[in-house]
Amino acid sequence: MVSSSWFFLAAMIGAYGVANLLQSVAAARTTVHHTLDPALLLRLAGHRTYLVGVSCQFLGFILAFLARRDLPLFLVQASVAAGLGVTVVFGVLGLKWRLPRSEVALLALLVTGITALVLAARPAPSRHLGMSGVVILVVVLVVVGGLGFFAVGFRGSVGSVALGALAGMAFSAAAVAARPLASADSFSDFVTDPLLYLLLAHSLVGQLLLGLAMQRGSTTAAVAAMDAAGAVPAAIVGLLFLGDRIWPGREWLAAIGFLITLTSVIGLTRYAEPQHHHEVAGRHRAPDPVQRGRGPVLRTVGGVAGGRVPR
Repeated sequence: MVSSSWFFLAAMIGAYGVANLLQSVAAARTTVHHTLDPALLLRLAGHRTYLVGVSCQFLGFILAFLARRDLPLFLVQASVAAGLGVTVVFGVLGLKWRLPRSEVALLALLVTGITALVLAARPAPSRHLGMSGVVILVVVLVVVGGLGFFAVGFRGSVGSVALGALAGMAFSAAAVAARPLASADSFSDFVTDPLLYLLLAHSLVGQLLLGLAMQRGSTTAAVAAMDAAGAVPAAIVGLLFLGDRIWPGREWLAAIGFLITLTSVIGLTRYAEPQHHHEVAGRHRAPDPVQRGRGPVLRTVGGVAGGRVPR
């Protein structure tokens, strides 16, 4: 009998893809922040587009949580990256994003890697995470938050990659907390488990860092950096400590699939171009007519490539 976790995984990919797109649109219409200011989330919450995007992300979060009950972290975390493909498809169709051929090829490579991981993953329940694991997750939360204070000083695609990578580390830690938490025996055990509150804390920090990353201009760079930084730690922890499993004889397929997936998302951080231009502190930055010799950049109306999205 096919585990319901597979259906949760497929729905999660679609939900995260739509969430990335809608939050990117809202971030492009909000004044760029150059400090780690939680008020950014309040500003973004003033956009209905962002609220719908957050709703989709919350749905994706729930679906991912349910998928992690049986599926290994290396598969679930890598599959989150597949949501980037959904984001790009809707961005091209709805917002008229223009993608270089290199980015299209990398997205195709991403699909190939995810397919290999699906074929290699073996559903299995999680092991429990001891108190030492809880302490490590607390330390990671402090370190990621501290690095975020420095990373907000980066601008452009570099800022998108740096902040997106930190967001990925936060979401990776949240995934590690979620895997054993999803196997809680009762509701009482669920709400009293410190992993629940670490999961929420890491998710909130990751959400703030992702919003800042998207403001720097490149949605694909921000999301790809997030996926690349988030996939590896969760995969290692899952396989070594949480009981993640691979079908016997398919270890090579899992290794190749993970390598292809990681290569594609890292490649996307290199080739992604900014899709948005912002108004900063009341001043309009005129886009360069030619960007790195690759042709005209997209002009924006109301901060959104291709047109204005109603609030």
